[in-house]
Amino acid sequence: LYPSNTQVAVFVSLAEGEKFRLDSVQIQIDGAPLERHIYSFKELEALQKGGVQRIYTGNIPTGDHQLQVSIAGKRAGGSDLLGTESFGFRKDVEPKLVGITLAAPTLGAASIQLGSW
Repeated sequence: LYPSNTQVAVFVSLAEGEKFRLDSVQIQIDGAPLERHIYSFKELEALQKGGVQRIYTGNIPTGDHQLQVSIAGKRAGGSDLLGTESFGFRKDVEPKLVGITLAAPTLGAASIQLGSW
């Protein structure tokens, strides 16, 4: 059970038009590993078509928290794509929905953006 005053849900999507191969996503909140997901071809295809995946639902206390997102994959050209980003967010009394949008810029590490829904 996830009481609404402690519930947090984390969703993953790809930026519009992204065609890189996403292999895995790992999330941590406050340094505690919560979820690691390895993507199948069908899951990746759904994300590339605009789908959104709920990767985690759980309980955290109200207050300030740190979310760390790590991804691994391959660029269209075949080179490795790795990225890790940390974000601060505040959990209030109501349920918290957190969206993570992933992109693969031509140069540099992966782009990971955080949004609240």
